Amino acid sequence: MEKKRAQWGSKIGFILAAAGSAVGLGNIWKFPGRAYEGGGGCFLLLYLIMVVFLGAPMMLTELSVGRASQTNIVGAFRQLGHRRWSWVGWIGVIGAFVITCYYSHVGGWVMRYAFGYATEGERIYADSLGYFYNMLGCHADGTTSFPWVAILFAALFMAINAVVIIRGVESGIERFNKIGMPALFLLLLVLLVRAVTLEGSRPGIMYMISLDWGKLSFDTVLAALGQAFYSLSIGMAIMITYGSYLPRTENIARNTALVCTMDTLVAILAGFIVVPAVFATLGEQQIGKGGGFAFVSLAGVFRQMPGGTFFGVVFYLLLLFAALTSCMSLVEGIVAFLTEHFSLPRKGTTLAVCGSMFLIGCLYTCSQAAFPLKGIWFDAANGTTSPAFCDAMEFLTDRIMIPVCALGCCVFVGWVWKPGSAIAEVEQNGVRFGLARVYAVLIKYVAPVAILTILAMNFATGMTLS
Repeated sequence: MEKKRAQWGSKIGFILAAAGSAVGLGNIWKFPGRAYEGGGGCFLLLYLIMVVFLGAPMMLTELSVGRASQTNIVGAFRQLGHRRWSWVGWIGVIGAFVITCYYSHVGGWVMRYAFGYATEGERIYADSLGYFYNMLGCHADGTTSFPWVAILFAALFMAINAVVIIRGVESGIERFNKIGMPALFLLLLVLLVRAVTLEGSRPGIMYMISLDWGKLSFDTVLAALGQAFYSLSIGMAIMITYGSYLPRTENIARNTALVCTMDTLVAILAGFIVVPAVFATLGEQQIGKGGGFAFVSLAGVFRQMPGGTFFGVVFYLLLLFAALTSCMSLVEGIVAFLTEHFSLPRKGTTLAVCGSMFLIGCLYTCSQAAFPLKGIWFDAANGTTSPAFCDAMEFLTDRIMIPVCALGCCVFVGWVWKPGSAIAEVEQNGVRFGLARVYAVLIKYVAPVAILTILAMNFATGMTLS
């Protein structure tokens, strides 16, 4: 274990790093589609409620555990005197490892598209679906080839992560986020101005601020609950690790509020960019969510938008910053555990971890296919549109490991370590936590029920809420 443990160099450095972790691809390419399906303003209101009553208390819980223990996610539970609860940390570390395996490759695809719009935008416009699958080695004539382009960009994406993590907490992660997060917000504002000034965007803007209660349903509530839960990097070895680098002088309640606000602001701004832009160019029925929408459908938006190629580059740079800051936090959680638990050197551990995750992730990229196209490792001959390997990785993390880890942490703090201990950690150095009683109720009763609901619905309906 290191003689002197790393700490954040400044308050703003931690806030930007934590916000960068929370702000990921889901904020930008999933939230707008969910908001549209949920009735615009109605979904936004539900989402804000879920962030306040589930997301913020869970983030505060993980930060308090991390700072109280001053160690990695597995060691945190042991440090607080409950060794048998270290399984929660193990699930978080393993989950973060599996997520990074495929997330790093999706980040590589995003980087490829940023270069693509800058150098060959017309080729993307000519055949957006074919461009995407050609990148993955799947061709319209049914033939396949090794996806060298996608693999090389994924390697570059992971190399950037490795360089930053090797440099450490203050000189690496904090410094990158001090540049990356302001750049992300600047790009958001550029895209927002372009989207809301498009001719025909007004109906989309009005839709996002109207309360269409006719679309309110149990599924809408679940979608808002899932979006808020997965959006804040809960249950992934991140916030406990980041919290462990916080000095005792920091007000973690206030910092939690700032991080949740920044994450929520990014999601809402993305909604006000994507929905009006699609309304103005393709029509409201074309609004979707996820990677297929971001890589394929949005090409039609940029094609019809004045200056669309430039704004396509801006959009994918925005996604790239979001992917990088999130991926770095995942890698740091794993590296912090390995270096502290096994007394390993940071540089060698980072290179080994990033290298192994990249190689495993190659299977994810190589297994991509869409019927009737075929992938290299798994094809869609049986009529399915998602290859088995991809489904297995995402099912394991999104539907099982993340909620189970978050539930374990929630139960540990609510019933074992006790909310009073977390509150005492929050109130270090005379900080007053006026919502202490509300927090205790939320973490003991409300949050566990909400997470159990997510778990139950994941299995009962087969719905991925991430």
